[in-house]
Amino acid sequence: METDNHTTVTEFIILGLTDNPTLCTMFFVIFLGVYIVTIVGNISIIILIRSSLQLHTPMYLFLSHLAFVDIGYSTSVTPIMLKSFLRERTTIPVTGCIAQLAFDVAFGTTECFLLATMAYDRYVAICSPLLYSSQMSQLVCFLLLGASYLGGCMNASSFTGCLMNLSFCGPNKINHFFCDLFPLLKLSCGHVYIAEISPALSSASVLISTLFTIIVSYSYILHSILNMRSTEGRKKAFSTCTSHLTAVTLFYGTVLFVYVMPKSSFSADQVKVASVIYTVVVPMLNPLIYSLRNKEVKEAMRKLMVKTHCFS
Repeated sequence: METDNHTTVTEFIILGLTDNPTLCTMFFVIFLGVYIVTIVGNISIIILIRSSLQLHTPMYLFLSHLAFVDIGYSTSVTPIMLKSFLRERTTIPVTGCIAQLAFDVAFGTTECFLLATMAYDRYVAICSPLLYSSQMSQLVCFLLLGASYLGGCMNASSFTGCLMNLSFCGPNKINHFFCDLFPLLKLSCGHVYIAEISPALSSASVLISTLFTIIVSYSYILHSILNMRSTEGRKKAFSTCTSHLTAVTLFYGTVLFVYVMPKSSFSADQVKVASVIYTVVVPMLNPLIYSLRNKEVKEAMRKLMVKTHCFS
């Protein structure tokens, strides 16, 4: 369809990570394996937490939801990336592209809120252990979870609302392995500056508020740990926080690199690599990080395996 001497774009072409046939084959095998490990690992965490009574605590409730979000986050991106490795030309309708971005932003934002919620949970557990049961009651936990999912949906709506008002009139090649905001804005023939404001403000508020919560929580946690007289108590407190801090560092480090650093300071390929880490690799690593370094999870896993073996 022609509009003011411009061809209206009805679909986008995803260029993917590479166009080298050998690398495409290798990457397909690698990332298919990563995706399978992501799904199996996160589903295993959810099943383990639901079936083990000793893990029915707020911390593991949040962890089970983080596992669910990681499944959705990876699934919103990985299938189309795998498809791009198998085909010379990977296309996606404009509406499908915007929908994919909406799911990606919704799950990514929810992950930010969940990581902040988990930091607050650790703060209450270590700094106010006597008040933990009242401050992290079932109602409070469900409210925090509800707020996390609602925040994800609201941030996603700010992205989709702006993109739905834009027109795309060519070119239609997205230099990325999924539909991300900045590559889409580059292809728009409308008023891009106005379209950038709402998503930028929404995302900035999410990153600032969640990072602030995490930093303040761990500042109090560190102060509390340093004031502990028992060496054993310090080790236990540090061990409960190490896994979460590792997950936070990996996720926020790459997200901030992509969305906060000046765009002129790095190439499109560097952005793709960083995006792979926070959308594909981190969801795979989270179950490993939280299980391999957690004695309670390993003990629950051992008991579940013994119980399963007895009934088999």
